[in-house]
Amino acid sequence: MSPRRWLLADQLGPHFVDDDQPVLLVEAKALFRQRPLHRQKAHLILSAIRHRAAELGERALLLRTETFRQALSQVTGAIEVCHPPSRAALRFARSVEGLSILPPRGFMTSFDEFAQWADGNRRGPLRMAAFYRDARRRHDVLLGTLDAPPPSANRPAPPPSDRRIPPVPEIEEDDIDAEVRRDLDRWTAEGIRFIGRDGPRRYPATHAEADARLQHFLRHRLAGYTRQVPMSTQDHVLAHSQLSSSFNLGLLDPAPAVRAAEAAGRTGNVPPAAVASFVRQLLGWREFLWQLYWYFDPAYRSPNWLIANEPIPDWFLNLEADALQAHCMSDALGAVRDRAWAHHAQRLLLLGNYGLQRGWRPAELADWFQRAFVDGADWVMNATVIGMSQYADLARIDTRPYAVSGVQIDDGSDYCGNCCYDPVRDLGEGACPYTAGIAAFYQRNRARLGGDARLLEHVTSDVTDKDRLDAIAAQEAKRASTAP
Repeated sequence: MSPRRWLLADQLGPHFVDDDQPVLLVEAKALFRQRPLHRQKAHLILSAIRHRAAELGERALLLRTETFRQALSQVTGAIEVCHPPSRAALRFARSVEGLSILPPRGFMTSFDEFAQWADGNRRGPLRMAAFYRDARRRHDVLLGTLDAPPPSANRPAPPPSDRRIPPVPEIEEDDIDAEVRRDLDRWTAEGIRFIGRDGPRRYPATHAEADARLQHFLRHRLAGYTRQVPMSTQDHVLAHSQLSSSFNLGLLDPAPAVRAAEAAGRTGNVPPAAVASFVRQLLGWREFLWQLYWYFDPAYRSPNWLIANEPIPDWFLNLEADALQAHCMSDALGAVRDRAWAHHAQRLLLLGNYGLQRGWRPAELADWFQRAFVDGADWVMNATVIGMSQYADLARIDTRPYAVSGVQIDDGSDYCGNCCYDPVRDLGEGACPYTAGIAAFYQRNRARLGGDARLLEHVTSDVTDKDRLDAIAAQEAKRASTAP
C-alpha cells in the first residue's frame, strides 16, 4: 500500500496526489489562533480543505485537531508530504519522525535548475528578467511568433472607457461553506480574532471552480492583460485574473495555464504582448519569488538598509478604510477589508508605497499583507513586500525604491479628481500624503539613496532646498500616526 499523502493547505489540486493514493487533510485550530487572519481568507482555506476531502471521499482522512502534531499522532502507517511552502512548515515537517518530504510540486522550475542558473550568474545581482529568459528557453515557452516583450510599466495607462466583459463565473456556496461559516462564528465567540469583513465566498475552493475562472479569464480578460495596469474606482478587477489564490492554494497548476495562454494567443484574438505579460507573471515572477525564498537564507531581510523602524498604525492594521480622506487609500484599504484582495498596482503604488514613505517596519508590513490578503503566503510576501515594495533586501528584487508621488497616482487612476488632497502639493493645507511622503522619504534616506535619478523624478520639490524638505518632513512626522 502506498504511503498516505498529507496535503497541506497550498496543495489541494489534482497534481498534488497520485492516482488512488490515500490522503490526509488536517485542520489545525492553533494556526488560526496565532495571529488574526482575514475572515474571508480563513473561510477560503477551510472551505478548500473540506471540499477536497469531500471530492476524495473514502480516500481522504480529514482530522480537525488543535495542532498538526496531534493529528499526525493519530495516523498509522507511512506518511509523505510534498515540500512545504514556508521555512517554518519545513522545519516542522523535518521534526516529525518518519515523515517523508517529497520535492515541490506546483512550480515549473526545480531547486536544482534555479541553483544552476543562479550559481552561474555571479557577475551581478540576480534579476527576474534574466531568470525568465532562461526559464522560457528551458520550457520552450513563447519562443516563436508570440515572443513579444510586455509594454513598459513606467507609466500606467488610463482606465479604459468602455469594458464589455462578462462577469466571472459565480461562486455558489454550499453546505460545506455554511458549516465553515458556523465554525468561524463559534471560534470568534471563543476569542479567536479575525480582521476584515465576512461575506460570500468570492474565490475558488475547488479545482473545478478555479479552472472555470481560468477559462473565463483566457476568453474575456487576457486580451487586456498588460503590465500597464491602471487603477479605477469603476472596476476593481480590470484585466486581472484574480487567480493568485487559486495558484497559491494549489488548485491550479501553472504549467497547463501557461500552455493555455500560449494557445489563446495563437487564435489571433489576444495580442502577443498580453500573452507575454500573463506568462511573465507565472513563469517569471511567481517562479522567481518562490526560488529566491529558498535560495537565500533567512538573513535575506535587512531592516537597517533604509530607516524603517516605525510601527504600523492601528487604522491600517485594522482596515479602517472609512476613516480615511485620501480617496485612493480609502479605496485600496476598503478593497482589502471587503474582498481580502487588491490588484498589484494598488498593493505597490498605494498600500506599500505609503508604508515605505513613512518608514514602517518591513517585516511587520509583510506579515500584514500575508494575513490580510487571500493570496498571502510567506514566500510571496517575503520578496514582494520586503524586497520590491519596501526595498529592504539590499536590492535583490528591485533596483530602486518603489516610491511614487500623488502626481503619478493621478496619471494612472481616476482617484484624485474627487479627493480633498491636491496631488501636486507637498507642503501646507491640502498637501497630498503621497507627494509630501516621497519628499519626506527622500530627505530621511538621502544619504543611502544618493542621487537616484528615477526616484528624484517623483519628488516634486527642489531637492537642493533643504529648508523646504525639512519642513515637509516635519509636516509628515506630525501626521504620521493619523489616518490620511
